[in-house]
Amino acid sequence: MFNLAKLFGRRGEPTRRPSVPDGERYYVIGDIHGRCDLLDQLIEAIERDDAASGAADSTVILLGDLIDRGPESARVVETARKWGKRRRVHCIAGNHEEMFLESFTDREMLRHFLKHGGRETVLSYGIKRKRYNELTMKELQVELNELVPKKHRKFLERMENMVVAGDYVFVHAGINPKRAIDDQKQSDLRWIRERFLKHDEPFSHVIVHGHTIFEEIEHTDHRIGIDTGAFRTGNLTALVLEGDTRRVIQARDVNGDMTTVHSEFAW
Repeated sequence: MFNLAKLFGRRGEPTRRPSVPDGERYYVIGDIHGRCDLLDQLIEAIERDDAASGAADSTVILLGDLIDRGPESARVVETARKWGKRRRVHCIAGNHEEMFLESFTDREMLRHFLKHGGRETVLSYGIKRKRYNELTMKELQVELNELVPKKHRKFLERMENMVVAGDYVFVHAGINPKRAIDDQKQSDLRWIRERFLKHDEPFSHVIVHGHTIFEEIEHTDHRIGIDTGAFRTGNLTALVLEGDTRRVIQARDVNGDMTTVHSEFAW
């Protein structure tokens, strides 16, 4: 027997799937964390997919944490910046971008940043490992200000906190379940975890987020987590939204063998 609760709402009305506005297509990419090799692969796959999928007003959304942990944070920032000059790309700020930017002026934040993947980011900007190890925190902060191009800092400073499209909201970490979408605090959008993940009641929108690593895409009726741990698993995920449909494109590194996988989304 069919489960009528899945087909009809409480009052008997047919339920409808969440959707983005008609004529629009969204490619939403999870946390990259310095894996530019995977980003390169995914960009090629998205460009091919967009060209082959028919006419649409296409938008790319990067869900933040472009940097740290992986080996090529500087190249990820430059790649994302240049991609945004060729097509519409919204870049959402993650907690790692926040730490990085504060590190230019706050020495204690720099110390914290380095312990959470920032060391790899600093090294990706060309400083020699030997010199890095020799510098005091004060000296490193001066070096950091000289190493990172102004255009990269401006790019990171202009990152957004949230993007809304139809029935979807795109953020880095999640939302505070007790606040309306238009009344969210920046700190929650970039840092929240358990209060959001454990909330099992519907939100006003479906929340698409990164921040928390899942081996497979994590989804409920009211949220979709697409951080598949690129720096650790070698798997970078893009969720494709068009109308009321969902698809997945993944760039994968399996023991150095780079592949791209397209799949339907399991509702």
